[in-house]
Amino acid sequence: MSFLDDFIWRAVIAGAGVALVAGPLGCFVVWRRMAYFGDTVAHSSLLGVALGLLLGFNVMLGVFAAGFAVALVLSGFLREKRLSGDTVLGTLSHASLSLGVIVISLMTWLRVDLMGYLFGDILAVSLTDLYWVYGGGMLVLVLLVLLWRPLLAVTVDQELARAEGIEAARYELMLMLIIAAVIALAMKIVGVLLVTSLLIIPAAAARRLSRTPEQMALMAAFVGVLSVLLGLFASFQFDTPSGPSIVLASLMLFLLGQIPSFRKL
Repeated sequence: MSFLDDFIWRAVIAGAGVALVAGPLGCFVVWRRMAYFGDTVAHSSLLGVALGLLLGFNVMLGVFAAGFAVALVLSGFLREKRLSGDTVLGTLSHASLSLGVIVISLMTWLRVDLMGYLFGDILAVSLTDLYWVYGGGMLVLVLLVLLWRPLLAVTVDQELARAEGIEAARYELMLMLIIAAVIALAMKIVGVLLVTSLLIIPAAAARRLSRTPEQMALMAAFVGVLSVLLGLFASFQFDTPSGPSIVLASLMLFLLGQIPSFRKL
């Protein structure tokens, strides 16, 4: 029997794959203070699930489509600056989540595990999900490597980046689309309501332990993988939900990294 036939190994491999991608990308989320944007795209993914089920195509494709659509809409609104960014994000976040719940509730002919979508169900990961996670994850990592320097330049100083000939708006949109893709990949691991934590907490924990952006990206990936392993172990040991257990494990690692700061107080 292949070890991939064991749901525990599939959960570990899937969680580690998502963490390896979410960690480096989460660095940009932390640097650019895009946590609220991540939440908005994550909430819209439930609408993507609903549309995928309603129209009869792959749910993951529906989540990708919804995330990309929200990223494009946000990019347009933020460029015009008629409304403040947090107003647009808050409106789209709650509207898309509510619409997704309503559409799912109207599909009475289907039995949908809404709690699984909201809080994740990593123990139900299939081989197909693994293909999505590692295929999409490899593509995202390649894009991050290719776009690392221009994205970093835009993050540090947009005006200076423009002076160097870098189109800041284009790279910002690409970053939004990549974040949407990773959230779609990670949704089944920790769910719609917790998925942004895989982007934010490991990167925040790695920040104090790193001296360069590249070190922070690698450290964030390591913290993310360690969070998955510790969270799954705690879930099996204490019979707790896997997704929230992973999030709490990453929080524990974050707090451990803050101990030197507490000692200085």
